[in-house]
Amino acid sequence: QGTRDHPPAHMALRDRLLATVVACFKRHGAAAIDTPALELRETLVGKYGEGARLIYELQEPGGELLALRYDLTVPFARYLAMNKITNIKRYHIAKVYRRDNPAMTRGRYREFYQCDFDIAGQFDPMIPDAECLKIMHEILSDLQLGDFLIKVNDRRILNGVFAICDIPESKFITTCSTVDKLDKMPWEEVRSEMIGEKGLSPEAADRIGEYVQLHGGLDLIERLLQDPKLSQNKLAREGLGDMKLLFEYLTLFGITGKISFDLSLARGLDYYTGVIFEAVLLQQENDHVEEPASVGSVAGGGRYDGLVGTFDPKGRKVPCVGVSIGIERIFSILEQRVKASGEKVRTTETQVLVATPQKHLLAARLKLISELWDAGIKAEMLYKKGPTLLKQLQYCEDTGIPLAAIIGEQELTDGVVKLRDVAARQEVRI
Repeated sequence: QGTRDHPPAHMALRDRLLATVVACFKRHGAAAIDTPALELRETLVGKYGEGARLIYELQEPGGELLALRYDLTVPFARYLAMNKITNIKRYHIAKVYRRDNPAMTRGRYREFYQCDFDIAGQFDPMIPDAECLKIMHEILSDLQLGDFLIKVNDRRILNGVFAICDIPESKFITTCSTVDKLDKMPWEEVRSEMIGEKGLSPEAADRIGEYVQLHGGLDLIERLLQDPKLSQNKLAREGLGDMKLLFEYLTLFGITGKISFDLSLARGLDYYTGVIFEAVLLQQENDHVEEPASVGSVAGGGRYDGLVGTFDPKGRKVPCVGVSIGIERIFSILEQRVKASGEKVRTTETQVLVATPQKHLLAARLKLISELWDAGIKAEMLYKKGPTLLKQLQYCEDTGIPLAAIIGEQELTDGVVKLRDVAARQEVRI
């Protein structure tokens, strides 16, 4: 349950998708790493907030408590601490595992790919953070998914809001995960969860509501910096100062048109410490599909300066910021689009089929195809001693092979090959 097989047409589409993402990561100077699918259970526990119940735990006969990785960020932090790395820009594309209730139509699975890009190291504020947002913008534009919006917030601003609304610090994280539901539920429902399940007073919930429903750009940041209560809170002031700087850099990158400073964005993971961001796709133009591809968030990330320190015996911190592209969700949208358009996805890259019009010419075919393979040309032939020419050309049409190299008795005598353009039905002798 919650897993799937990928037939060749899926894989061809997926390869195209991943190639776009990897090209962007490389364009920004990232090196690739890989980590094991298995981690020690203690490495993962306590890092994911309410997501912890979704961790797949495994029992080793030797007694080691293991778990399947839940994301690529925690293993990355563990990798940095173990190897005493204080400075790296890396990308990692691999499968992760969550014991979730699968919603296959919305691209939610128990086994799925994540594509992560992270910058670790001590740098001047907001420069790496701005680059992560630029990467998100580039990838979503390159994939031509339609209109999108990138929401940005800061954990320090949220914590400042909670503090001035008299929420005890012990309830910050649980309140955060409730606020995070604002994109899926109306404020009334979020408010009643805060009061009913999280034990906040109605007054406190209402005060939070005044802030978390705000969104805008630089103007909103300026307004909150003037807010008599919020500007008194040290954390919120720091967060707002950085947010202002971030927006200045995003203006230089020319991408503020797609970016919204949104106080309802909370992102449910415990390890975020500063800027957080999430990209959502706006309405899908899928009139002819019974179920519209409302896949919500397609990328997210943020700053997590404390995570590496939790794995370091001396508690040495390595500041990090990163972005994760929700490749499965994007894939399910593209898949639906291909289905709707009736586009035929080529599953192989074969350039030429070596064909013969008469029987008994298998030897000639084998010699020619071997020559082509040795020259690095993608070539195929039918595994029959004497297939009809019609069958061979039909195979080209069915699989999208553009060319057929035909050698018959006459061609062998003349020392030529007849090269046929399958679609145009034209031939040249070479």
